[in-house]
Amino acid sequence: MTSFSDKERAHEAKFARDEDTEFRIAARRNRLLGGWAAEKMGLTAAEADAYAKEVIQADFEEAGDEDVIRKVLGDLTAAGIEVDEAEIRATLEAKSVEARRALMGGV
Repeated sequence: MTSFSDKERAHEAKFARDEDTEFRIAARRNRLLGGWAAEKMGLTAAEADAYAKEVIQADFEEAGDEDVIRKVLGDLTAAGIEVDEAEIRATLEAKSVEARRALMGGV
C-alpha cells in the first residue's frame, strides 16, 4: 500500500512541476510577445517593460491565448501598426519556442 501511495505522491509532484513549468513558459512567452509589440509601437524601454507586464496580465482574463492575441492585436491596430491576427499567432508561436528554450536551457 505504501508503494502505491508513494507513486501517487510522485505523480502529483511531477504534475505540479510540469504545470509550474508551463506557466513560466507562457509568462515568458507573453513577455517576449509584449516586447515584440512594444518595439513595433516604438515604445521606450520603460514603456516596453510596462507593456510586456500588461500582456502577461492579459493572459489571466480567460483560458487559452485568445485574450493575449486580442490585446496585442487591438493595441497594435490602435497604434496604427498594420498587423493581422495570423502574424501575431505566428509570432506567439515563435516566442513560445524561444521561451521554452530559454527556460529549459536555464537562461
